[in-house]
Order: sequence, then structure tokens, then C-alpha cells
Amino acid sequence: MDEEGREYYVISDLHIGGDEQLEEVEFLDELLEFLDRFEGTDDDVEIVINGDAFGLWEFTTVEGTEKLDVLEETYPELFETFRRVGEDVQITLLPGNHDHELAAYEEYVDRLAAYNIDLVQEPSITRPIGDREIHFEHGHQHDPNNRIDDWGSPHATPLGYFYNTLVTSRAGRLSDRGRYNWLKDVQAVTPTERMPIWLVSKYFYREMNPVLRYALVPFLLFFNISILLALLAAADIAGIWSMPVERTTAFLGQFGTAGTAVWFLLAINVVVTGVILLVAIPLYFIRRDVRKTIERFGVLETSLTVDAEGPYQPAAREVFEENPDAVIYCYGHTHRPLVRDIEGGVMVNTGTWLKRLHRRDGAIGILPPVFYPSYQLAAVRIAETADGIVVEYEAERKPSPATEELTRTERFFTVGREPEPDLPERVVIDPETGEATSPSA
Repeated sequence: MDEEGREYYVISDLHIGGDEQLEEVEFLDELLEFLDRFEGTDDDVEIVINGDAFGLWEFTTVEGTEKLDVLEETYPELFETFRRVGEDVQITLLPGNHDHELAAYEEYVDRLAAYNIDLVQEPSITRPIGDREIHFEHGHQHDPNNRIDDWGSPHATPLGYFYNTLVTSRAGRLSDRGRYNWLKDVQAVTPTERMPIWLVSKYFYREMNPVLRYALVPFLLFFNISILLALLAAADIAGIWSMPVERTTAFLGQFGTAGTAVWFLLAINVVVTGVILLVAIPLYFIRRDVRKTIERFGVLETSLTVDAEGPYQPAAREVFEENPDAVIYCYGHTHRPLVRDIEGGVMVNTGTWLKRLHRRDGAIGILPPVFYPSYQLAAVRIAETADGIVVEYEAERKPSPATEELTRTERFFTVGREPEPDLPERVVIDPETGEATSPSA
């Protein structure tokens, strides 16, 4: 098939498969719809799956190519769709870090070819776009925690491998034990450092006994006010300042029983908060001293955070310098859709089809943050037009699962602060200069 005038549709980070509850693919219908649109097309199209199509790291009960056996048995409709659509358009698959094993066994090439999937067992590929080129790679090679130094080795186990086999896979096996099947969403928690506070959030809003939770909510809501009142009470005791207790009592008394209840609630909060502050002061100094000791020994120097841009700008510049024909550096891995115009060309991140969790901190008090779910099922279309090289995002529609997955308390505390899924605007790249010259449609 002639590649002149070809248009490319790029997706990545599907993470399909894994132990037990990780088998569930919540966007499977939308993925099938996306693929089906290319069946029987006369257009010159190539679909590029730019890494992490499958969650092979998340399988811990089978090894090697047996993982493909499980995938075929679990998702027969998906593989049959690949077979049908691949008769009309080229489907190219690059390994990511989660499915790096695709590069480790030659058998995968032939077995995926049976479904009309062209598996390229290399870290990157290029494709022509007019007189220029697109550079495709998953991007994990620029993440120190997921870099594969021995490419193609079945024994490659960077830090991210252990996190996913020990944490993510375990979550898949335990998820259905919760009050709601939420623990499997651990693979959608980014950056990874957010996992502890995410677990605290889900425990508080989902797993905690409702009676206990509703008893704690008023205390947590008024905590900031209670700190102020506790400090003022301490100043009153020390003779520094006199609290207007009678005026406060008279003011709240105007509201009858409700005012009295608020007064007693604040009084209890002040007492509890005062005790907490007394304990917190020595604990703060102990924590600070322990942290300094840990930093001195360098125990916690490794960060699990995936920087969505930092490492990729120099990587893109290096690609543009080494290959003057390259005008687009297309990657995934960070799960953050992005278009960035840099010297020499344009960076394009394809995002993820996994659920996105948007942190919403409490507006008042010290309530745990709410992680609001949404989907951005994006495909990046890259094509040559009369105006230049077009890069635009097309999204399969899927409503937020917030109604089913968030408790009433979580939904109440995020009213008016629901995330609005947005994707980068369409850009048109000047093939001569490599600059994005048209930021809007």
C-alpha cells in the first residue's frame, strides 16, 4: 500500500488485561466502535498503537506467550475486530513498558500477524508524512523507573515492573472484596505518590462504617475553625487575649437549638483539636529530624512520579537533531494528552484510554480529597493537508462513571467542581519550519 498521503490514527496506553478484576475493560465497546469505523474504508490509513496496548506486567499466574492465550480467550471480539479491520488498514503495534514482553518473544510476531497486527519489536519507528517524518515511541525509555536497558530481554524488570506485579496485580485480585469494586482503579492513579492519599480517600468515603463517617464529617469540616479557637483559648488562658465567650454564646443563641448544637460541636472540636495540637508539635519535630536523616542517607532519592513533559522535551529535540526529516515526536506513557511546539518540531502525547482520576481537595476543613473519575478516549489523527500537517484529537464519547462510583458524600463535596475533560486543540504544522502555525480549527 502506497504511503504517500497516508493518514495516521494513534492510540496508546489501553492496558488491556491482568489478574482477575483487571480483566474488565470498561471502554471495550468504545474501542470496538473506533476500530469498526475503518472496516471497508478506501482511505489510506494506518492505526498505530503506541505502546501499552496490553497489561502483560499485570499477569502473575501465567508466563511468556501464555499471556496472549489468556488475552485471546478473554477478548475474542477484540481480536476478531483486529482481524477484520486489519484487512483494510494497516495496524501497527509497538511495545511499551507494560507489554515489553511483546519484544521478547519472536512467537508474538507471527501470532499477532494472524490478526493482521504488525508487531514491531523495536523501541521506536518512523513514518512518512509528506516530505517529513513522524517519530513514534512509547516514551518509557525516558522514565528512569520504567526504562528497559536490555531491550527485548524477557528478564527485564525495572522498578515499575515490581510495582505492577506486587501492587497493581494484587489490587486486581482483591478489588471485588470492597464495598464497591474500586481497588482495581489503582492503575489509573497518577502520579504514583498519590496512591496513599487515594487509598485514604476511598477508605473514608467508601469503606468506612457510614455511622462513623458521618460522625467525623462535622469535626473535619470545622477543624480549621477549631484550630483558631484552640489558639485563642490558649491565649485567653495565658492572659494574652480575652475571648468574647458571652457575645459568641449570645450570637449562636439566636438560632435556638441549632445554635446550641453548633456551640457544643465547636467546644468539643476545640478540646479535641487542642489535644491534637499538643501531640502534633513534638511529632512535627521528630518527623522533620527523621526526614533529614533519611535524606542524608539517600534512601528516598528515587521518585515514582512520571513527569508528563520534563524528560520528553530534550528527547524530542534529540530526535529532531539526529533526524532533520522528523517533525513530530509522538509518545504516550504519561497518560496526559499534550501538544507542545518546541524547537525543531512538535511533541504529541496520545493520552490513555484508562479511567482518569481528577483530585478535588476539600474546599474547607480537612476532609480527604475526592478523586473524580472521567474518560478521555482519545485518538490522535495526523494527516497531510493543503495547509500543512494536521494534528488533531478525536475522542470516543463515554460519560463519567461518577454517579455509580462516587458516594453521595463525594458527589456533594464536588458539586460545581466536576472536571471538564478537555483535549489539546487542533494544530497545523508548517512542514518547512516545523512550527505549529494554526492553534485552532
